[in-house]
Amino acid sequence: MGDLGLDSLIPLSGHDGSSGGSGEVDLDFDPSAPPPFRIAEIRAAIPKHCWVKSPWRSLSYVLRDIVVVLALAGAAACLDSWAVWPLYWAAQGTMFWAIFVLGHDCGHGSFSDNPKLNSFIGHLLHSSILVPYNGWRISHRKHHQNHGHVENDESWVPLTEKLYRSLDASSKFLRFTLPFPVFAYPLYLIYRSPGKEGSHFNPYSDLFTPNERKDVTLSTSCWAAMAVALLYASFVFGATQVFKLYGVPYLIFVMWLDLVTYLHHHGHEKKLPWYRGKEWSYLRGGLTTVDRDYGWINNIHHDIGTHVIHHLFPQIPHYHLVEATEAAKPVLGKYYREPAKSGPFPFHLINNLISSLRQDHYVSDTGDIVFYQRDHDDPHGVSAKKSD
Repeated sequence: MGDLGLDSLIPLSGHDGSSGGSGEVDLDFDPSAPPPFRIAEIRAAIPKHCWVKSPWRSLSYVLRDIVVVLALAGAAACLDSWAVWPLYWAAQGTMFWAIFVLGHDCGHGSFSDNPKLNSFIGHLLHSSILVPYNGWRISHRKHHQNHGHVENDESWVPLTEKLYRSLDASSKFLRFTLPFPVFAYPLYLIYRSPGKEGSHFNPYSDLFTPNERKDVTLSTSCWAAMAVALLYASFVFGATQVFKLYGVPYLIFVMWLDLVTYLHHHGHEKKLPWYRGKEWSYLRGGLTTVDRDYGWINNIHHDIGTHVIHHLFPQIPHYHLVEATEAAKPVLGKYYREPAKSGPFPFHLINNLISSLRQDHYVSDTGDIVFYQRDHDDPHGVSAKKSD
């Protein structure tokens, strides 16, 4: 099963040998061990109705979110008070994120069984928040098909030690120092991740096959149309007003997207594995995903925090994810990690993010089962060591 070593067999919550959370170490459970169940057993445990996609129910969520977005924008524009703008930005940025999640369901085909409806709604929602729908959809499909694989995963892929050492100081600073990582998404769309090439906007990018180029061209055109519309609105209503109504919420949305995506694959209290070669499988990769509780935000952003079952079965509509997860828990056993309960707002996740950025720097260049390691020679590692 690969050379794990004692440290790999005893996952520690501090990532570096220090204890965290409750300070307890489960000596009897190795999260990198092949699970004693098959994915078919998890599927069989999930009620059949959880797989049913209702286009009308999905559309009702779209209507709900659009009405809230328009109402918030209208109220903020009418009040136009600096006592209101910060509240508006937080609320509207969160709603942009909710809009993204619905478009995300379209990309997975969990919105409905009608591909044309999925494509139309997906383009409508994602273009409105400057996401190239098909370009993102195709790369996100690759993420799901290769989750937990060091080289082949697509989103927040681990840096190998060799690649990490090759980065200059500024690149490391931007990747591991807040707030920069939570504003990475627009750059990812243009450049992808370190060590990978290709743009989500370019139909001739390495991301896409020749038969996908028309789809990517369509999405890039829709993105450009939205960008032109925003530019026109800036001339009509003023750049400052458009920035307040749209620009700042867009930045909040980007923060949500990067935060949620990162924390569903990093920053758990105990080390979780990444795989290569013969040790990787779709099931084992999916089991490295982490569920998170977002408090009041769970319903607003369509329960995307129930991420393990979503990764294993992306066809399940978001409104069935919680029920499907509860049904699957007896099969998953210790391979399912119950998320820490949130207050009304998920401020507790900030500590997970900070801890992970300080400690999860790279994985080994070799080995089929690897865990994140800290660079103690890097300023980030030194500061983290002092604060432990």
